[in-house]
Amino acid sequence: MKNYKHIYGPVRSRRLGNSLGVDMMPLKICSLDCIYCECGATTELTTKRQEYIPIDDIIIELDDFLANNPSPNYVTFGGSGEPTLNSELGKIIRHLKDRFPSQKLALLTNSTLLNDRQLRNDILPCDLILPSLDAATDEIFYKINKPETSINCAEIIDGLKSLSAEYKGEIWLEVFIAPGINDTNEEIALFKNVITEINPTRVQLNSLDRPGTISNLTAAPHVTLTDIARKLAPLPVEIVY
Repeated sequence: MKNYKHIYGPVRSRRLGNSLGVDMMPLKICSLDCIYCECGATTELTTKRQEYIPIDDIIIELDDFLANNPSPNYVTFGGSGEPTLNSELGKIIRHLKDRFPSQKLALLTNSTLLNDRQLRNDILPCDLILPSLDAATDEIFYKINKPETSINCAEIIDGLKSLSAEYKGEIWLEVFIAPGINDTNEEIALFKNVITEINPTRVQLNSLDRPGTISNLTAAPHVTLTDIARKLAPLPVEIVY
């Protein structure tokens, strides 16, 4: 296997099976500084979209891998920072759909830029979009996600609603449960209302798997996730813990 700079794997993903990862951003440029991020603390908080990594360099690596190896279940855009910050994401999606039309594409996103209509148009050809939503109120959002100052929870929710209305593929909405922060009855009730309006294909409850950026963050017990799933019914909830 060649050593690539911008793609990694394929790795066995809990949600995506055999997944070839595409790192769209330098470590660690992001729009959020989430307390649970396994990549570490964000070093540059931004919402500015630009070509942080040259897309042609990524395309060369993807073309080489996909032409010479078995097809993964998904080529997955994610990596060390928020992938939608790379302004040329749409170019690479279009290229892969033209050259490898049977290859499925997945996008992992923190949802912060989904209010951008151009971005939504760029990602519509993806076969699967996995956005996250960890709070239904700004108070909790700031505690868990520590965003760039221009971002608020209501705009993220509006962006998710717009995506859901326009996108023809499946949306698997991930909700990270942080014990003692976003697992109260009040927040779960708000989650239920908001997620019902977003109308994703699936709701995936997740919790800490590897150390985050704060030492006292723990994984939510399975019994807690099961109880939250019950409270969110009849939404299509599954636990990926």
